[in-house]
Amino acid sequence: MIVIVDYGMGNVRSLSNAFDFLGYDAEISRDPADFASADRIVLPGVGAFGDAIDLIRSLGLEAPLNEQVLQNRKPVLGICLGMQLMAATSHEHGHHSGLGWFDADVVPMVSTPDAKVPQVGWNRLDPVGDGWLFRGLPAKGNDVYFVHSFHMKCRNAADVIATTHHAQTVTAAVARDHIVATQFHPEKSQDNGLQILQNWMERDF
Repeated sequence: MIVIVDYGMGNVRSLSNAFDFLGYDAEISRDPADFASADRIVLPGVGAFGDAIDLIRSLGLEAPLNEQVLQNRKPVLGICLGMQLMAATSHEHGHHSGLGWFDADVVPMVSTPDAKVPQVGWNRLDPVGDGWLFRGLPAKGNDVYFVHSFHMKCRNAADVIATTHHAQTVTAAVARDHIVATQFHPEKSQDNGLQILQNWMERDF
């Protein structure tokens, strides 16, 4: 069973529909007991970092998530803001501490006349390493759907498994062992996104 964490700022219904389409049982929950019984956890997110981390903490979800992910090493997938919440810090509208699962900072993207911020729409992925999360995607036409104004800068380059280009090199996906995250929205990325979710489900962590 997959649990999609519902802390009030996630695209939870679209994600649930995507997993259902692939034939997987996905439950939307904020109950730590469900985190404990889940086989995998998805941490979504849409909106501002500060509001999201405040909600997670006010709902008492940080400690249960840390227990399942860091202590019990349960596979977790962060999506968009959910990925950014895994960083140590964010500089979005102030300075905020994140979950700290990656040694990384969330910083503003560069805006140019040819690459406006926020980045909204489809962009090409540039996989790094063995590209396991992106297997089955076409070599040309591996675009996925982004909506963001900030991005994660990792201190450990080995954590980055894909980038994209939007006026600069932007971290598109990260992974370390059983902790995986994408800046883009797989659930909005049509066939490519469904393939990515399937690859994550099939990965033996």
